[in-house]
Amino acid sequence: MLRSCFSILKPCLAFIVVYCLLPWRMAIAGDFSSQFFDPFDKRFDVSQYLAENAYGFLPVPMIITDQAVGGGLGMLGVFFHEDESSRDARLENMSKAEVDASRFLLPPSASAAFGAYTGNESWLLAGGHMGIWKGGKVRYMGGGGYGDINLDFYGTDSVALPKPITLNTAAWAILQNLKFQLGDSRVFIGPKQQYVSADVSLANLGELLPPNLPPEFQQGLENLLRYRVNTSGLGLIAEYDSRDNIFSPSEGYLYGVEYTWFDDAIGSDIEYSMAKLEGLNYWRLSKRWKMGLRLATEYADSEAFLPHFVLPFISLRGIPAARYQGKAVAVSELELTWNIDSRWSINGFAGAGRTASQWHALSDAEDRVARGAGFRYLIARRYGFRMGIDVARGPEASAWYITAGSAW
Repeated sequence: MLRSCFSILKPCLAFIVVYCLLPWRMAIAGDFSSQFFDPFDKRFDVSQYLAENAYGFLPVPMIITDQAVGGGLGMLGVFFHEDESSRDARLENMSKAEVDASRFLLPPSASAAFGAYTGNESWLLAGGHMGIWKGGKVRYMGGGGYGDINLDFYGTDSVALPKPITLNTAAWAILQNLKFQLGDSRVFIGPKQQYVSADVSLANLGELLPPNLPPEFQQGLENLLRYRVNTSGLGLIAEYDSRDNIFSPSEGYLYGVEYTWFDDAIGSDIEYSMAKLEGLNYWRLSKRWKMGLRLATEYADSEAFLPHFVLPFISLRGIPAARYQGKAVAVSELELTWNIDSRWSINGFAGAGRTASQWHALSDAEDRVARGAGFRYLIARRYGFRMGIDVARGPEASAWYITAGSAW
């Protein structure tokens, strides 16, 4: 979960749209009809608002719906770094583009600051920066922060607990990567770095132990589950991106491969390696139908004990973050979308994930299945940006998600 806190670009873009919907913001926006209704079809649309306000500083409220942390609220501040002439040129290009204006929404350099508090008393403060140079051929993304996170731990596939315990992880973390375009291709490669300094402790034993357990035994267990650990890794990342839209793609592919080494020579208390492959596939089947397929796998190669916060986990709508963990994880998810008209669409999705203690054991692992449905509204036509809600059912519970852009 710590790793996902530093995915800055997509949350920034997504919740700018949420922010645009706030009534008090609309009240001061000037001419309401010209900024919030598309002259093309006279329907609600925030394209013009974004074209006139995507500069300077923008505060953005956020809603967190992940059931693993009990939901919550956050605030994101986006800082756009550009001089006045560069800003005016970007906004002019964006206002002239009737379609595919998404490439002009963010300037070459933007920073973000983020804070959140959740229903299970977790909190996080973080910041990040995105820089793009040489016409998009060089791209940097990085972030860091401090979090005090409470998560239920159910054990792993090899050592499953009959009842979950709650572990607290108080950690500093840094994550960054630098990618270079190979010629004029759609391929980017480059280095990545990450560092986490964490204090792990037992927050709640839950119902795992009998209620009449002597205090000295409970204290002994708490001491066993309290430790401090640093993980430091360097790696390589390669990415291929042919999507027709960075927000809500209808066709194209996004494939990424990462390999990271953690070693005591670079400050890691634990030596291991992490390999990750993810492929997002989008196909336009007809004017009204489109299909998406997500395939992902992750493997932590280590003979040593690994802290719970570095273990791969199944990431699917309908399954709480870190609910099913193991050294090896494989996930697939299929989504089918039907466009009702030019604005509204409905979608259905289903996916399955597996965890195992070793890569070769995935073939015999149990499937964890989740499925659901949702709707989308094309809220910013120029940018191809859709927003909506998904409701999903996993093996144990149901959940709902505010989805801005692609769910992946």
